[in-house]
Amino acid sequence: MSWRNVTDCCEWEGITCNRSGGVTEVSLASKGLEGRISPHLAGLTGLLRVNLSHNSFSGGLPPELMYSRSIVVLDVSFSRLSGVLHEPPSSVTTTLTLQVLNISSNQFGAEFPSYTWKLMRNLVVLNASNNSFTGHIPPSLCLSSSLAMLDLCYNQLSGGIPAALGDCSTLEVFKVGHNNLSGTLPAELFHATSLEHLSFPNNGLQGELDGANIVKLSNLVTLDLRENKFSGKIPGSIGQLKRLEELYLGNNNMSGELPSTLSNCTRLMVIDLKINNFSGDLGRVNFSTLQNLTHLDILRNNFSGIVPESIYSCSNLIALRVSLNHFHGEISPRIGNLHLSFLSLARNPFTNITKAFHVFNSFRNITTLIIAENFVNEMMPQDETLDGFRNLQYIHMADSALTGHLPVWLSKLRNLKVLKLSNNRLTGPMPGWINSLHSLFYLDVSNNSFTGQIPITLMEIPMLKDNTAAYLDPGQVELPLFWRNISRQYHFLTAFPTLLNLSINNFTGVIPPEIGQLKVLSELDFSSNKLYGVIPLSVCNLTKLEVLDLSNNHLRGVIPAALERLHFLSAFNISNNDLEGPVPAGGQLSTFPDSSFDGNPKLCGTMLVHRCSSTGADVVYVISAKQLSVKVIFFVGFGLFFGVGVLYDQLVLYRYFG
Repeated sequence: MSWRNVTDCCEWEGITCNRSGGVTEVSLASKGLEGRISPHLAGLTGLLRVNLSHNSFSGGLPPELMYSRSIVVLDVSFSRLSGVLHEPPSSVTTTLTLQVLNISSNQFGAEFPSYTWKLMRNLVVLNASNNSFTGHIPPSLCLSSSLAMLDLCYNQLSGGIPAALGDCSTLEVFKVGHNNLSGTLPAELFHATSLEHLSFPNNGLQGELDGANIVKLSNLVTLDLRENKFSGKIPGSIGQLKRLEELYLGNNNMSGELPSTLSNCTRLMVIDLKINNFSGDLGRVNFSTLQNLTHLDILRNNFSGIVPESIYSCSNLIALRVSLNHFHGEISPRIGNLHLSFLSLARNPFTNITKAFHVFNSFRNITTLIIAENFVNEMMPQDETLDGFRNLQYIHMADSALTGHLPVWLSKLRNLKVLKLSNNRLTGPMPGWINSLHSLFYLDVSNNSFTGQIPITLMEIPMLKDNTAAYLDPGQVELPLFWRNISRQYHFLTAFPTLLNLSINNFTGVIPPEIGQLKVLSELDFSSNKLYGVIPLSVCNLTKLEVLDLSNNHLRGVIPAALERLHFLSAFNISNNDLEGPVPAGGQLSTFPDSSFDGNPKLCGTMLVHRCSSTGADVVYVISAKQLSVKVIFFVGFGLFFGVGVLYDQLVLYRYFG
């Protein structure tokens, strides 16, 4: 943009003037502006609205703008501003006109100002989220009788929630999640009866939900208290919150049975109760009244019995997770009536996997299916007519001791990105059709009993060679997925590593040289098989590898020196093979412990007990003086014993034959 060729500033792009020619608005959002914001903007005495958001400024926000006597709306969000938000100068003593202040998503730090808000009694919207403010939430924020929205999320605020915020009679949205707040919810807070969205996730808040107080917030649409330390039961009075649409209580220490009155919250769309200690019969809640419900997540609780049939009446339900509870029995055929895109049943003692899959076959929208640690010791369904869930992108069937072969119906899942089949008892060879899974970039079949050679077709899976196309469809999931530990959440499948894990099987033969085609692999694990031959030089082409494990095989030959090019390696193991020669001393290989090389007595290197000779070909054994003397004594003794034995034999022979 350019203002150079026009002399009348009212003609400039982003500038609005009144009839008298005075500038009333500067709107330059997303213009790629750099440098510092000029304090002289505040000299435009008729200026009402300033929008400089989504630019790349440096420095701080001029206090002249914040404390202008004319500006009503000031938006500098997403503009890379930094520094301190200054308190007002002593010359500013009267109430300011500012109504909307958006300084979110910048790099402001230091203590969040407190006196400032005493002068902003016309403030309607304050958004200071996604910065690095410290200190406490100022009680003076509610001196504005018009404050409707207060967002302080994603900062480093500490202390408690001020009781004075209960005086915010017009406050509709209060968000202060992802800070370091502590203490309990003050009873006075529930005097702010206009509240519609109350969001305090990921803090250190504690205490129980007071049923007598919570019913005062009759306008509540969103209650988000997840990832805190709340305890106790969900009060039965929650059923009086007739406008409630989203209830997030996950990741707390709450317990007890669910109140049947939850059925009265007929507008509920989301129920998140995961990772608590709720127990009892989930059927206490009549889900058939919750026709707006789209997401139900009760992961890792202590519910028991059967999954209530009333859930299958929720015609709008698209995400259901009942994993890590104590449900039992067979999967109800009625679940096939739902239009699910996400279903997780993991770690419940469900039975009859064949029947379950014929029910799942009616799913047309399912993208995520998690049934791990169920159907224990049953046979993997082999029915080739299963073809209903062709939109599947993520399937997790691990840890179930399933028997049988890889079923042919898997080859029809052309959208499959992640396949987890580890810790089962599957047998037979890896089928040649594996390369038909064009979208697959994560394959884990570890700890099974697969046999045969590693098929060349495995090296032809397109997304293991070039995953650029994956980002055109990042695979967003309806509920966060957990991988390796429950603190790591994934909202997109492309956040998973590109992985090929065939470990702990009975694969034989050599590592195919074509492995070098899989240039986007970040984790490769062929450990604990019966592979032989050399480490192919083409492995050195896998420059994005972070994990390489070839341990516990029968590999021989030297370690390719070009492995030094794998600069991202953080885990490396070639122990218990028959490798020989020097360990390459450059790159990441020199950073790994000697346990990564154990069980290869012909290897030598600076990080090993066995050092290499100056030529690098012969192994030099570095031993102590004590070890040397013991070995010398042994060989001298052995020599004397051998010599005496030979002399004795000669005497005996002479006696009998001489």
